[in-house]
Amino acid sequence: MKTSVQRPIPATIGVVFKDGCVLLVRRANPPDAGQWGFPGGKVNWGETIEKAAVREILEETGVTAKAKRVFTAVDCFDIRKRNRLEQHFILLAVLCEWVSGEPAGNDDALEAGWFSEEAWAQASLALSLNVPEVIRMARRIAAEESVGSP
Repeated sequence: MKTSVQRPIPATIGVVFKDGCVLLVRRANPPDAGQWGFPGGKVNWGETIEKAAVREILEETGVTAKAKRVFTAVDCFDIRKRNRLEQHFILLAVLCEWVSGEPAGNDDALEAGWFSEEAWAQASLALSLNVPEVIRMARRIAAEESVGSP
């Protein structure tokens, strides 16, 4: 009898900055339903990580972005019923550049918006795991890359 092998699911998260603020969405579905995080989702068969991030940003927020680079990966564990692991996602973070559009919650995002550091750092905003660390890392990389550009 053949048993199915469970494997992590590759997905992207798009990190977009505009005027010092970061684009966040409030998730409609597990994992992290109701919490704020980055727009993102599963990578489709034959789709690059960067294209998946840009597609998910547009689908979830209406914002058009340009992928710059993949810069980190984080685990996301969907633990629900009886403390059992339902799904394991590997989230590939892509630093993106804002091109156009203003965010509105679409697809599986209840809400979307630009958040200043003061806004996303406040304790009352329910953030998904690793969001602050990923924002800080993306800011450092964006700042380093803009120093060397003309």
